[in-house]
This record gives sequence, C-alpha cells and structure tokens, in this order.
Amino acid sequence: MIPPIIPPNAAPGERLVFERLASDPATRDWTVLHSLELAQHVRQVQGEADFVVIVPGKGIAVIEVKSHRQVTYDEQGWKLGSQRPTSRSPFKQADEAMHSVRSYLMSRNVQLRDTLFVSGVWFTHVRASLPASPEWHPWQILDRSDFGLGAGRAVLRLLDNGRAHHGGLRALPPTPGPDPQKTKDIIKSLRPRVELATGSADLRRERNTQLTSFLEEQYDALDAMDGNNRVLFTGPAGSGKTFLALEASRRETARGKSGWLLCYNRALGMDLEKRATGAPLLNAGSLHSTLRSISGLDVPDDASDSFWQGDLVDAALEKLLDGGFERDFLIIDEVQDLAAPGYLDALDLMVKGGLAGGRCLFFGDFERQALYGLDDSHRTLTARIPAIPTYTLTANCRNLPRIGETVKVLAAMSPGYRRFRRQDDGFQPRYYWYRAHDKQDKLLGQAIRDLRDDGFELGEIMVLSPRKVGSAAAVCRDSWLRRVLVEASRPVPQGHVGYSTIHAFKGLEAPAVILTDIDEPLLPQFEALLYVGLTRPRDRLSILATKEAIAPRVLGGQS
Repeated sequence: MIPPIIPPNAAPGERLVFERLASDPATRDWTVLHSLELAQHVRQVQGEADFVVIVPGKGIAVIEVKSHRQVTYDEQGWKLGSQRPTSRSPFKQADEAMHSVRSYLMSRNVQLRDTLFVSGVWFTHVRASLPASPEWHPWQILDRSDFGLGAGRAVLRLLDNGRAHHGGLRALPPTPGPDPQKTKDIIKSLRPRVELATGSADLRRERNTQLTSFLEEQYDALDAMDGNNRVLFTGPAGSGKTFLALEASRRETARGKSGWLLCYNRALGMDLEKRATGAPLLNAGSLHSTLRSISGLDVPDDASDSFWQGDLVDAALEKLLDGGFERDFLIIDEVQDLAAPGYLDALDLMVKGGLAGGRCLFFGDFERQALYGLDDSHRTLTARIPAIPTYTLTANCRNLPRIGETVKVLAAMSPGYRRFRRQDDGFQPRYYWYRAHDKQDKLLGQAIRDLRDDGFELGEIMVLSPRKVGSAAAVCRDSWLRRVLVEASRPVPQGHVGYSTIHAFKGLEAPAVILTDIDEPLLPQFEALLYVGLTRPRDRLSILATKEAIAPRVLGGQS
C-alpha cells in the first residue's frame, strides 16, 4: 500500500477497501496506490483516482469508491446518498481516471503494450443491482458482497473479465504485464520520491524560526495560569511541555527566586542542565542525580531498581529532613514518571511550603508516556495536591503534520492533536519492511543514506529502538554503519549518527529519527514505547518494522 497508512479523515468506503486489500493474503505481491491526485486529467483541471491496483501478470485496475448507503439511478441521473442528482456516472469517473493514468504513463515513456487497464466502481455499503446500460458493463460493478469473497478475488475478477472483454476487440500478448521492472517504472512515475534542494542549514533556520514563533503562543498558557501557585500542565508529546518548563524556570529566576527544574530521564536531565547553564539560582537535572548529590551515595556497579527507588531515596530523605535544601519553587518535567510515593516524599522537602503549599509547576502526559509502571501516577499526584488546577495543551508544535497523523494512526491516539502549528512539507514518513530481525543492516544503511540525500547531516539523525539489548544499531555488522553509529549515552561526535533506546531518549527530540526493531507487539508497554518513539522527530520519520507488527494498528486490529 502506498502510502502504507490511510488518513483518519478518509471516506469510510475508501478505508474499508484499503483495509481489506492490505489484509488479504492474495494481494501480497500487489502494489496499491490510493488517493492518487491527477494533475493531468483528461476531462477537468484536476482529478483523483481512489485506487490504482497494480497486479503483476494481470494488469492495472483503476477503482472509484462510493461509500453511500443509498444509490439511485433513474431518468434524473445518479443520486448518491443525500447528494443532489447528477448526470455524471461514477463509471465515467472511473473510466476518465483510468485514461488519465494511462495517458500520463505513456507521456513518461512507460511502455504499456502488454499491460491491461480496466476501470470499475466499488459500492462498498450496498448490493448494487443496476440495470443493463450502455454506460457500463456488469463486470465493472463491485459491491458489499465482494468483501465476503475477498477483496483481492474481486479485483482479479474485474481484471479477468476486462481481459475477456478486450480480447474480443484486439489481440493481447500471451504473457501479459506488468512484470516486476515495469511495476517499478509505473510506481516511480505515479508516486515519485520528491527531492528538494533545500540545504540542511536552511531547514534548521526555518525550523528554529517556526518553533520560536509557536512557542511564544504556547507561553500564553503560563500567562493564563500565573495567578495559581500550583498548576499541572498536561498534553501529548510535542505540545511544548519541556519548553514551557524551561520558560517557567527562567521567569521564576528572573524574579530573584531559587528553584529546582527536575525530571526522571537521565538524558533529558543532562539536556535541562545544559540549557540552564548561566542561571545560578536554578538547579536543573534528573531527580536521581540530584538525590545522589544530596545523599552523597555512590552508585554500585550492580545498581538495580531497589537502589534507585529505595536506598537512594531513603538516604536522600535523611539529609533532606535535616533541612537546608528547600528552594522557592519546584518545576517537574515528565511528572508522570516521578509521581511515586517515595519520590514525592523527597520533593515535598525540596520546596518551601511543600507540594501542597509551595510554588510547584508540573508538566506531564499521563495518557501515553508513562513507561515506568506508574499506572496511577495522576491519582497519586492529585492525592498529594488536592484540587490542583490543570491546563491542557492540545496543539502540536514539534512534529510536521504528516508525522503527527502517523502517530495518531499507529498509536491509536484519541482524540489526538487539536491542530498542528507547523506547516506540512509534503514528505511522508518512510517505511522499510523486513521479515527477520537480523536482516536490518541494509535497511538501516539505506534509511540513513536517504535522510542524508534529503539534506540532513549525520549529526541530525537519531536511531531509536525499543530494545535495551540487541538493537539493530548495536549489533549491526555492516562496516560503514559500525563506523558511523555511536551510542548516545555520551555526546555524539560530529559526523556520526547517535543511537539509543526509546526509554533513554524520552523527553528529547531530533530533526530526523529512525525507529528500528518494531517487530514485537507483545513486548511489555510496546504501545507506549511506539508512541514515544514516533513523536521524537521534528522533520523526518523512518520506520524499520515487520508488517505483522504494524499492520494490525493500521488496519484497526485486522490481520
């Protein structure tokens, strides 16, 4: 399927045909283009082909889809659902789209002498009992009953009947096309990769200008809640929570206040600390590194969760109870990961007035980004701070719209983002399919080269995996990849590509992200990991996955 996902706002009939064709084993070697815009239409300025189905050795079927639950054809013309009657037949629409596709391919010097073209109309929600007419052939009609027999079988019947019909009109070659090479030529002509000459520096300048303007609008959230001493800001990934946390810290220190800016994730903590450089009244970093500094404990080589969540917290609490660590304000980013009783006990002693009475601002996503087993983190937090005012962020100011739409589909976001602040650039996320986990080297190399060809520097690319051990980047055997890839627990040298787990990169972002190892949908918290990984890129998203892992999410649970 090209593209491999269908937009959420697609007509129900188009979605149904997409899902059934994608999930039918009979279509495994087929290529299906959907929503193909026809800038060179034979009849009008611009048109669209709902589906162009390319079947090797059989031909090409151009299908018009009608989702209406009531279809009437009489002397007044066609009446589809509640639409006004029209004299333009859907079969004429399909035929014109077919001729537009064929004419365009011929203009691109694609040889089509051996390739059959047929058109048809799929009435997806009715049983189409249409009378005989010179406007169409009975074999061009597909309807609701065809889904029971199999979508692939219905298209094959359309092509076979079309071949029988045309066979009586002209001689057809004994070995019909398209063959594999012809199929590639057709796809390349109809859905070419768009290559823009915009340089990486231009992309960075444009992105930074956009983000500055969008985040200034997001800062209105801080202004709106400024009269409240404690506020919980919630919102999905990409809604600007980390930027708001940094801006809130800047505003507080500008008033001469001292405070903490803390998070759970180590890498995010290092990023916050780096951004807070030059603010002497602000202590920024991860909570664990802060508790280590307070307690003076050394981290054992075999440190486990019991150390980080037990021994370290207990040792820090002893020091905190002695006093001297209270600050004027407390700001927590990714608070859903820190809303555990022990952590909250420590935080309560770190701000004047405590959590219930001090100046506390919390930023979090309690719906999808809780990766550390704190399923009741929202309830735990609000129990400590009853009636805390909440401000909900719904606009995405990080991801380009096509990335955001992919997140909504693959991660089943509901209701999803209210709007996207950034303007779409026309680039679809790229999918690289594999069958065996250990066969990703070539695809990973290709994904990196594709991004480099798009104008991204190697240092702007991050490779993320849900696997802590044995990720594609960590175990790659390709000599070039082994020279280029660097584990991102330390600063990535210029001219290299960083790789990390999704866990470790949580809260951060990169211009271009490649997700690998998307092949274990039964992995604990797979959906949350997928969501976090998908939302990290600002401009480009590439996914290395098995179809078995992704298809059920695209197709609403069908296999």
